Amino acid sequence: MRQQIQYVSARRPGLSHAGHRRSGPVAAALRDERGSILIETALGFMIIMAMVLGIVEMSVMAYTYGALEDATREGVRYACIHGMDSSTCSGPSLGCADASGANVVSDVTTYAGNYVGNLSSMTVTVSYPDGTSTATSRVQVAIAYTYQPLFLNSLGSHLLQVSSEGRIMY
Repeated sequence: MRQQIQYVSARRPGLSHAGHRRSGPVAAALRDERGSILIETALGFMIIMAMVLGIVEMSVMAYTYGALEDATREGVRYACIHGMDSSTCSGPSLGCADASGANVVSDVTTYAGNYVGNLSSMTVTVSYPDGTSTATSRVQVAIAYTYQPLFLNSLGSHLLQVSSEGRIMY
């Protein structure tokens, strides 16, 4: 029984075959556990911070997407109200001073500028599928925006595409 106990104790780190503690700086370093909690805390903190930054990044991107959706709806609303019967007509119909829909693009850009930071990568497209801007004609407003991440730049940019459609009322 005594031989078995000595055999087991010889397997423990820091003990020699005879059951005596090893001496020297290497053996002391192997036995020393100071600092292990600091290392574990630092590793855990890095993982938690990466998760928090990821959640913040996704929240900002979702906010940007929602603001762009609202901007397209604002553009459709503007185009619906400023149809043929308006003094500031927008659309391809005869008599409209703004045949290209530049006023709609300006309205969308102004609205989006209130909620989205950098608009240099935003493209606004206004189209009239029915070919006219008379009452009951359709209007579509689309935005393509390249989202640049705040924190996680290594993931690259993301293309956000949003569109809305409505009918011109006047």
